[in-house]
Amino acid sequence: MSLFNRFVQYINDQNLFQKKNRLLLAVSGGIDSVVLTELCHQADYNFFIAHCNFHLRKEESNRDEQFARSLAEKYSVPIFVHSFETENYATENKLSIQVAARELRYTWFRNLAEEQSNQGEVRVKILTAHHANDNIETLLMNFFKGTGIRGLQGILPKQGDLMRPLLFATKEEIVQFATENELLFVEDSSNASDKYTRNYFRNQWIPSIQKIFPQVEENLINNIERFREIDILYNQAINIHRDKLIEFKGKEVHIPILKLLKVTPLKTILYEIIKDYNFTAHQTGQAMNLLKSESGKYISSQTHRIINNRGWLIIAPINTEEAQHIIIENTDETIVYEEGILNFKKLQKVPKEIVQHSTTSVIIDSTKLEFPVILRKWKQGDYFYPLGMPKKITGKPGKKKLSKFFIDQKISLSEKETIWVLESNKKIVWIINKRLDDRFKVTPQTKSFLSIEFNGSEKYPLD
Repeated sequence: MSLFNRFVQYINDQNLFQKKNRLLLAVSGGIDSVVLTELCHQADYNFFIAHCNFHLRKEESNRDEQFARSLAEKYSVPIFVHSFETENYATENKLSIQVAARELRYTWFRNLAEEQSNQGEVRVKILTAHHANDNIETLLMNFFKGTGIRGLQGILPKQGDLMRPLLFATKEEIVQFATENELLFVEDSSNASDKYTRNYFRNQWIPSIQKIFPQVEENLINNIERFREIDILYNQAINIHRDKLIEFKGKEVHIPILKLLKVTPLKTILYEIIKDYNFTAHQTGQAMNLLKSESGKYISSQTHRIINNRGWLIIAPINTEEAQHIIIENTDETIVYEEGILNFKKLQKVPKEIVQHSTTSVIIDSTKLEFPVILRKWKQGDYFYPLGMPKKITGKPGKKKLSKFFIDQKISLSEKETIWVLESNKKIVWIINKRLDDRFKVTPQTKSFLSIEFNGSEKYPLD
């Protein structure tokens, strides 16, 4: 079967796009994108060309732009060209040149496709000229980087509106098609340099392996298909475990530690859960350590924290206005959360004009706190030692469940849903806006004072 017929068949088999769709072709001017353009022309698809000038190869970059413009003239299709300050972008964002160029081009492609889609009746699909050999290189790079099974799928044929309709074809087949159709193209001189990882695999590593295993390319292409099917089965199994383990509470994920410890393979399942919250594979070991750590221990990603709290592993947003379990690291913080604001402030001594144990502010003996402190919603089973409620016989403070305390205080069901507590090493420090725990009160022996003040959202009147 000819390359053209296989091209059309692959598009249909993978359901990449329909004849009615308008196509954005990412054209560099190299042989791959030129062949993709010719195939789309022969198939009579409705397309236009998008070319990126990254200004990384001086006159060669401008030559490529002019060639892309001539290609658009040849096929009588529109062309969009964008120039990028690639090196500046890479420096400002602390990225490699390759990563910077990738981010810039795909952001522009998506914005351009969206803009063009808004001008028509059907979605614009983005097409790149990645082929089977690109896929092999990606597979090997991912393998050595340790990206797991998902990385072994290589480049996917379809990701949203981004399509790769040449993934079925080898570089040899693409070169043969270009020769048969007398297609002109430009050469990127940087492709000969081994300073880029992909080029090293392409120019050095794979040819070396072929000396021992001549069919390595064909075998790896077949393996990519197997890995994709394995990934489907893998995700089905992970989803079963995820459904059994996870409890969603607002924007938090709660996992019972004892139940989690019984699953196999534990490390893999834990990673698959936490990676969705920007935790890396390298942090999986830290998360494993949390399972047997003290309550209150935690680790962080850029967006979330995983907290060990009383037999539960809790994944909570770092954004305190979204979280229901908030980590407080020191005594000089202002915490904005769902029900209001907490202000923490160290004091040298207790000012006479401040009521030490009002409902909206407390002053505590800070030496009795163990950081980090957790700010969270109260839950059934919580108990504390209410300040000012001594037992009749011993005169010492008595333990009381929060649920019983709320009944005694005639707190309504709706108000109970808004009550939060401060917890230090499994001990309730303060029921916010209600009552301090006796164990944290200031005494004549106190030498270190901490003021905590609550400013509510005024959902409910203060006591």
